[in-house]
Amino acid sequence: QVQLVESGGGLVQPGGSLRLSCAASGSIFSINAMGWYRQVPGKERELVARRTAGGSTNYADSVKGRFTISRDNAKNTVYLQMNSLKPEDTAVYLCEVTVVTIVNYARVVRDYWGQGTQVTVSS
Repeated sequence: QVQLVESGGGLVQPGGSLRLSCAASGSIFSINAMGWYRQVPGKERELVARRTAGGSTNYADSVKGRFTISRDNAKNTVYLQMNSLKPEDTAVYLCEVTVVTIVNYARVVRDYWGQGTQVTVSS
């Protein structure tokens, strides 16, 4: 099993900044990718930012230039630096990790999700 622990959410005024953290632990052979998604009621979950082990990144158009994803591979941790926050950034942010784990002595690829952390941008 793999566990994800998220932190860093909260209430911030428009134009402010937050940094989200997500630490992965458990039966991890290797991590293929880590990323952040967000969800609001009535809408589908959307990709915010994702980074692969090879260093490639993918950002939602709405956050390009404002958000930055980074990883500390030694700590199995991914960060999302969020600057110039807007009210429309308000959502539950969920960490996602794609890992290679061991099941019955076999390597398998699986996705795991964090519990989500609330980000509210309001004055």
